[in-house]
Amino acid sequence: MSTTEGVPFFRDPTGREHLLVDPIITVGRAVENDIVITSRRVSREHARVQRDGPRTVLVDLESTNGTFLNGERVLAPTELRDGDTVAIGDVELVYHDPESTFLETPFPALEVDVVAGIIRVDRRVVQLSPKEFSLLAHLHEHLGQVCPKDDIASAVWPEYQQDVYDYQIENLVRRLRSRIEPDPTNPQLLLTVRGRGYKLVARESIG
Repeated sequence: MSTTEGVPFFRDPTGREHLLVDPIITVGRAVENDIVITSRRVSREHARVQRDGPRTVLVDLESTNGTFLNGERVLAPTELRDGDTVAIGDVELVYHDPESTFLETPFPALEVDVVAGIIRVDRRVVQLSPKEFSLLAHLHEHLGQVCPKDDIASAVWPEYQQDVYDYQIENLVRRLRSRIEPDPTNPQLLLTVRGRGYKLVARESIG
């Protein structure tokens, strides 16, 4: 059996795989790094990847232009998950963990921070329209409960009072599903309860 079998790795834009064999892997512009990125936007010692048992943790080394995970700046040590995208300078590295099939559940992880207006699915930021956000905020407020269409209409379209039709709600639900569901045709988060309304379920939820 190969000693690198099952070892997590980064895949760079050229398709090359950088195995994360050692307990600590450094990334930066200097040639002393394990992964060298020759870009002026990359600091000499830009970031570090630490392996701690089954966990792989990304650390920004106070780089000038920052390290970004799935589009968000890394401000504290953060555990990586299979499929995460790490941006260092103008280079994106995709993290892959061969063992993730046995560790992860396919159920999408939903994070809703109503106060900050931030929505994430599987740690990736999702952009919603104002009405889509209002619908999700209402469903999240009643997480795990069935929300009747009349209540949804009042919460999302307060300006319309009684003039909200079922097709408007159904179209908005369809659009929201297209944003938050990995497969909108097979929803796992936003469920239809026939004859009663809609229900939001989540493995993870904050806010």
